[in-house]
Amino acid sequence: MCSHLQKKLFEEDGAYYHLWLAMQDDQELTAVVRSRQLHIYRKGKKVLVLAGKASPKIIRDDIFCEMLAKQ
Repeated sequence: MCSHLQKKLFEEDGAYYHLWLAMQDDQELTAVVRSRQLHIYRKGKKVLVLAGKASPKIIRDDIFCEMLAKQ
């Protein structure tokens, strides 16, 4: 995972920090690091790809992706 994504995801003032907290509480979500990006899955189906410098890629409509838009 690249340092830009780490800062956005794990630091309290990061753009994706609220998503990180929500992932901790959702038992249906899993996350995998691939090519310096974080791929997020619900029940084995990819829903979102987060990258450090690039824009997030929404793959499927999901409640989790709606949280990204509310930011």
